[in-house]
Amino acid sequence: MRGGAPVCGDYNQRMISFTNRGAGRLLGTVLVWAIQMFFSPAATAASTERFAQFIGATQSARAVFEQKVFDRSGKLVQESKGTLAFSRPGKFRWAYEKPFEQLIVGDGTRVWVYDPELQQVTVKRISQVMTSTPAALLAGNNEAMRAFQLTDQGSREGLEWLEAVPKDKEGGFERVLLGFGFSGLDVMELSDSFGQKTVLRLTSFERNPGLDPGLFRFVPPKGADVIGDTPKPAAK
Repeated sequence: MRGGAPVCGDYNQRMISFTNRGAGRLLGTVLVWAIQMFFSPAATAASTERFAQFIGATQSARAVFEQKVFDRSGKLVQESKGTLAFSRPGKFRWAYEKPFEQLIVGDGTRVWVYDPELQQVTVKRISQVMTSTPAALLAGNNEAMRAFQLTDQGSREGLEWLEAVPKDKEGGFERVLLGFGFSGLDVMELSDSFGQKTVLRLTSFERNPGLDPGLFRFVPPKGADVIGDTPKPAAK
């Protein structure tokens, strides 16, 4: 099974997390996640308060991620690794490096999914894939936050857990769990409508780094097959 991201619904399922060509998909697609030294070891705020602080104080971030997908019986069916970056609102870059390359870029207007092996690019308007998806939780704006019901889930495995349930069930995800540790957001668990669970663990997280704007631009490689809502050529 090929890797993908968990960030944005059925389409996003190739991203995401995020979206993925297997379970618990995307972009979601994308982008996510934690903040080194954002919460001090002495912090006692509930996960809902931590998340509000995260959204309020984080305009951009980058990290290394490890993603594992489990089927409904709990069997590990997919592993992948890569890097991610996001800049709110609506810009993110999710690069899968192992075992298969795949790139997902949100430029603020559209989301581009590039599969080098297939030489194929899929593109959709960001408004079609960001609503009620994991990507909206991290790279979206405050309006996007209202698309979720947020509930504090207490402590487990040394982390403070927040549950985010999308109000719109069309995104392909049943819920997202965010686990906050002493250093920030450490883990995301995404459960989809197929009973699969995607677990993302984040390391080397940097909050508000200086990111090259070019990270969030995508130009289809020459010869690639482009499918979807591509931008119209500029009028001459």
